Amino acid sequence: MGIVAVIGEEALVSGFGLAGAVVSPAADAAEARAAWRCLPAGATVVILTAAAAAALEPIRTPAAGPPFVVVMT
Repeated sequence: MGIVAVIGEEALVSGFGLAGAVVSPAADAAEARAAWRCLPAGATVVILTAAAAAALEPIRTPAAGPPFVVVMT
């Protein structure tokens, strides 16, 4: 089974760790971009908060294939 990773504001993402996700709290755009660049090998699903998704928009290419990305609204 693949790895689920979560990137975003700590208050919104910390609970995902209880379900076994790799949680990367990101207080700002720079931290969100750093977390994206350091995704664990084998990450198949990445859940982003809206702020993290906005921070990653300039560097993330949705058509590049895995990981599958979901944005919380």
